[in-house]
This record gives sequence, C-alpha cells and structure tokens, in this order.
Amino acid sequence: MAKPIMAKATAVWLVDNTTLTFKQVADFCGLHELEVQGIADGDVAAGVKGFDPISNNQLTAEEIAAAEKDPMHKLKLKFNAAAVGEEKRRGPRYTPLSKRQDRPASILWLVKFHPELSDGQIGKLVGTTKPTIQAIRERTHWNIGNITPIDPVALGLCKQSELDAIVQKAAAKKASEGVVMSDDERRKLVSTEQSLGMPADPKIPTAISGLETFTLSGSDEEEDEKEKPVDADSFFNLPDDDGDDDED
Repeated sequence: MAKPIMAKATAVWLVDNTTLTFKQVADFCGLHELEVQGIADGDVAAGVKGFDPISNNQLTAEEIAAAEKDPMHKLKLKFNAAAVGEEKRRGPRYTPLSKRQDRPASILWLVKFHPELSDGQIGKLVGTTKPTIQAIRERTHWNIGNITPIDPVALGLCKQSELDAIVQKAAAKKASEGVVMSDDERRKLVSTEQSLGMPADPKIPTAISGLETFTLSGSDEEEDEKEKPVDADSFFNLPDDDGDDDED
C-alpha cells in the first residue's frame, strides 16, 4: 500500500484535526499504533508541524469523514496521476550530500572484500560512477592514501539485504562461468562439485622433485663410493711437500 509523503507530519495533522482512531492513522501513515498514541500524548514528534493531507492532494474530506464514522474503514491515498510509474524510475542511486564523502571508503571495502562484484554492480549499490571505482581499484584515486575501507551498510549507503543479494548474484554468475580465482574466492564462487573435481595442489615443489630424480638416477659407482669405508689412519700419513717420506 502506498504511503503519504511526510508521513509523521501527516499523522500529527490527522491526530490534531480528526477523530480517527490511532490504528486508522497508523495504517494510513505506515506507523506503529503506539507511535501514533505517543504523538497524541506529546511524547513523539514534539515540535513537528502538521502536514495537511487534504490541501496537499493526498486525502479528500469525504474519505476522512467516512473513516470517522466507521472505525473499521481504512483510509485510501488519493490517486495522483503524476505519480504513476514513479517507483519504476531507473538511474543511479541518490546519495545524500552528507554521505557522499563516505562513498570512496565503501567502494574500497567492496573492492577489497568482494572482488567478484563488477563496477556496474558497485555503482548501483552505493550510487557512484565507474571512473571513480576504477581509480580506487587501480589505486590512482587522488585521496587513496587517506581512504579507509568501511562497510557500506555501516555507512548507511545501502541495506544489508541489498548487499547480500548483489553478492549472491555475482557469486552465482562466476560459479556458472567456472571462474576460479584465489583460495578464498574459490570457496565463495565455485560450487562443491566443482571444488571436489579440481586436481590437488602439488605437495613438493618442482625443484625438490628434480633433486629426488637426480639422486635416484645416480650411477652404481657413486653409490659404491658412498658405501666404501674410510680409513682413519690415511688422514695422518700425509706425503711431504716434495713427495718424499721423512727419514728417521
């Protein structure tokens, strides 16, 4: 069900100017019934100026009168032809001015922890442009030395459900393409069946393996030399420099 604009201010006006029940106002404005009761008691929305839904073309006086007579009657938002298709508008996500300075930090976080996301997916998620994402990927951004990666959900740039959905979509696409990246990415992107079918990593480096082959292929003479016992006395009977033995 569509909700009115400035819902809390509209609720303030309805509480102050009609005899509608708290539930009727809550259902129409998308609030909790206790929140509407708090507005009536002055504990909620203190200082908020009421927003007239009749003069702002959101409700008719006849609709309010009918709801006042029947507590079970649910208020219906007035049809506005200009708003048809408004929810289907496409384009980059709007980011408030106060949060735009946080976008580089969120982009760096996504690039670091979710490399499977494309530039287009990141752009739609946090409302940025591909050149900015590319500059942060390649670490050529003018302020890259001062950017700290921060979760975009923590910054309020997107919802956790939106992040989870786009990550799962990217992972499913990579898995269907059979792309194998690093060990950490492999666990995320490759299915169990594909992972089990991959060849095991070699346990012995190639250089050591070659040394084993060289040792095993040595000649029998080399083996005999290694096994031949060494006479300890030979080390003490060394020849003279001129080749003659010393005389007694």
